Amino acid sequence: MNKRDRVLNAMDKKEVDHVPVGFWYHYSDAQAAGEQCVQAHLDYYNEVDADIMKIMCDSYFSYPITIPVSKASDWYNLKPLGKDHPYIQEQIWRVKRIKEETKDERAVFYNVNSPFASLRNGAGDELVMRHLREDKKAVMHALDMVARDSAAICELSVAEAGADGIYYPVQGAELNRFSYEQYRELITPSDLYVLNIANQFSDYNILHACGWAGDKNRLEVWRDYPAKAVNWAIYVEDMSLERGREFFGGRCCLGGFQNTKTGILFGGTKKEIQDYTRSLISSFGKTGLILGADCSVPAEISHEHIKWVVEASREI
Repeated sequence: MNKRDRVLNAMDKKEVDHVPVGFWYHYSDAQAAGEQCVQAHLDYYNEVDADIMKIMCDSYFSYPITIPVSKASDWYNLKPLGKDHPYIQEQIWRVKRIKEETKDERAVFYNVNSPFASLRNGAGDELVMRHLREDKKAVMHALDMVARDSAAICELSVAEAGADGIYYPVQGAELNRFSYEQYRELITPSDLYVLNIANQFSDYNILHACGWAGDKNRLEVWRDYPAKAVNWAIYVEDMSLERGREFFGGRCCLGGFQNTKTGILFGGTKKEIQDYTRSLISSFGKTGLILGADCSVPAEISHEHIKWVVEASREI
């Protein structure tokens, strides 16, 4: 079974020869853009031999705010960038270039951030949250406009660039940010707009319930989001793979390892990492599992540690 089939079978909860593996990290400086970014992805994945290639959207986390915004009502003036805008086309170029090099050797997913995360990165968290309190409909309009561009990236990544699916991080559900009702009213509509478009172009999309802040999230706000596989921060949320499988309705689960420098993946010995890998597979089973981390791992992690997980997984 090749790497791509192994991943898609896992997402379909079909039989696999080995549990697939995927870890990723952010690229910075010269490696965050252009051909050097493409090569950095290829070098890493060719070295560690992982089954999943998740293409990072580094350099494109911040949505370009094309209008002056000082008061909440200014958000009503925001319009989508459109498919031909460099912000979108440059990302599609990245996916296309990497897909050209990898062909169907492994499963390829592109990272498309949720509208709320993109808007906060572009305009600043404090401003967006203040404007939500002042005029929620204005900010919801802005989120709808960003969602159209995010959906376009999903469409073109798959239909034009050849990605197998989208890796979709959702954010903003920290316990101290919104109530369940507030999140579902304010943020969920734009989240689902993008995800529903992504699902029109691929059956193989991954929902990432991001624990970026290190704070527990209201995971229940994302529980019914439609995606083939789910990845959450098991250490932040204190929700094991087995509990998460039940919580998210029996879907394929991606994860198992802590992504920080205090976790076994970063600092463990070969024996510790491989024993832990075997224990994850033994506890969960081989069906509907992709081994990975809570989120992106530190860029300075030893590639040998990733290879140890791949090696142990392929022995079972």
